[in-house]
Amino acid sequence: MYQKIIIAGNLGRDPEMRYTPDGKAVTSFSVATSRRYKDKNETTWFRCTVWGNQAETASQYLHQGSKVLVEGRLTPDQTSGSPRVFQRKDGTYGASYEITVDSFRFLSSKGEDSGAAGDFGGEDNPDEIPF
Repeated sequence: MYQKIIIAGNLGRDPEMRYTPDGKAVTSFSVATSRRYKDKNETTWFRCTVWGNQAETASQYLHQGSKVLVEGRLTPDQTSGSPRVFQRKDGTYGASYEITVDSFRFLSSKGEDSGAAGDFGGEDNPDEIPF
């Protein structure tokens, strides 16, 4: 069995990098994807987590508004196997779609984005997030 998800969108905020207790880098960022049909716009948000050397690269070159292509696997809620469901302050419910990143590619040009262009892939992804 195998699953893979590929999304392209814009970062909603600057990436956040931290380190595990054993010193491994992990960076999280959110990506908004959009589609238009008829007269409606639909935006879906994904929380992305990237590990190791790729995490350091993402933290260094990505920023809010950057266009990025992300390849990875959906990380379901461990108790339900579904997207993580949460309740907003107004009482409505939402779902968090989370991706463990295998590779990513910068899509913004230098004129649109101060980051570098390139493709970053790797095998640096553990199965579980330690926090």
